[in-house]
This record gives sequence, C-alpha cells and structure tokens, in this order.
Amino acid sequence: MKKKVNIYVDGFNFYYGLKDMVKHKRDWRKFYWIDLVKLFEQFLLEDEELGTVHYFTARPKNKGKTARQNNLMNCNKVINGDKLKIHYGKYQDKSMKCRADDGCGKEFMHWEEKQTDVSLAIKMIEDCHNNDCNKIILVSGDSDFLPPLKLIKNFYKTIDLTVLFPPVKYTNSIVTLGLTCVSMDRYKTKWNKAVLDSVFEIDGKTFRMPVEWTLKLLPHSSAQKSLLVQVFLA
Repeated sequence: MKKKVNIYVDGFNFYYGLKDMVKHKRDWRKFYWIDLVKLFEQFLLEDEELGTVHYFTARPKNKGKTARQNNLMNCNKVINGDKLKIHYGKYQDKSMKCRADDGCGKEFMHWEEKQTDVSLAIKMIEDCHNNDCNKIILVSGDSDFLPPLKLIKNFYKTIDLTVLFPPVKYTNSIVTLGLTCVSMDRYKTKWNKAVLDSVFEIDGKTFRMPVEWTLKLLPHSSAQKSLLVQVFLA
C-alpha cells in the first residue's frame, strides 16, 4: 500500500513568495493561474499517494484581489473536488505608527492576516492525532511553524515530515530541524506542468485567467494590451 500524504499550504506565504519571484523573473507570473493540487502532487514520491491538500488563506480587503482569488479558488475546487479543502481566515484592520528615522510619527491602518497560521498548525496536529495520514508536507517558509513541526517530530514519530519552501522563502531555522526540505523554485518544470489554460470550460462553467495577470506577460505595448482586453471581454 502507498503512503497517504496530506499537504498543508500557508497560502499567504506561498502567494507572496511567488509574487517576490515575479519581481525578478517576470515569466513566473503565469504561475498565479495554476492547478494547486497538480502542482503539489508532483512533489510526492513513487510510493506515496495524495490524501488532501489543505489550503489556508484569507480574502483580501481589495475587491479586485478578492475577485481574482475567488476565481482561482473556485476553478481549483471544480477541477479537484474533495482533494482540495480551502480554509479561510480573515484580514483585520490594525493601527500602526510610523517609526522610520525622521518619520512622520502618524498613525495609519494596516491589514493583518489572522487565524490562518494557527488553524493550519492545529489541523496538522489534529490529523496526526487521528492517524489520518502517513506523511505531512507543509508548504511554507515561515519560522512561526517551528513549534508545531517540533511537536509532530517528537510526539508522532511514525509520521514523516517534509517542508516545501515557496519561491524565495528558504528558512534556515526550519532546515536545522533535520527534516526533508525542498525549495520549490528549483523545479520550474513541475510548475509548468500545472499551469492552467488561459480559458477553459469544465462542468458547464467557463474560467478565464484574470486579465491583470496576463497583460504583464507581454511587452508594454498599448496596442497589444488593447487587443488582449478585447479578447477577454468578448
């Protein structure tokens, strides 16, 4: 029998890692529009099979970003069904004070993601306790996950542990735990295999790659942008 593997994705860390990668390698923008299950499933070994991908995120305050996120999550749910479970936290307004040298000292509002990291950690431990899988893969480079990783390593010794680092999110403090750690940005071929068609139909529903993600793949030509907009609005 193959080992059952559950994958737990820190959506915030994953997205911003990819976003930082795009700043240096613009062609990585196409990976915003991706089959999440197909991507992570490629990191399984031959004697392993996927149980569930648990994706933890929060809906942005910005309406445009929320619409794009909903589009990606909805099409992934239609494609992958019960293989993908999406867990939503929330963004909370937080007052911050400017502390820069010679700064203004004024108060301003900042959005802070809440509940997702704690929910992810609890879900990993819950599934270990319930013997729901033989292996856990955490997708994150956030050192805040050191405590739950240590707990699982020390108390659930029959559960294998692997960490996938999102692009540019390598964290040495996690590596020193002695776990199997893999940097996802070294495996671009796996990302390429998981890219979704820019427009596709499934179960009678049509899904389109958000035009904001597509425009920036092209040279900055107003004529090309105008043509692309016409295609997507047609």
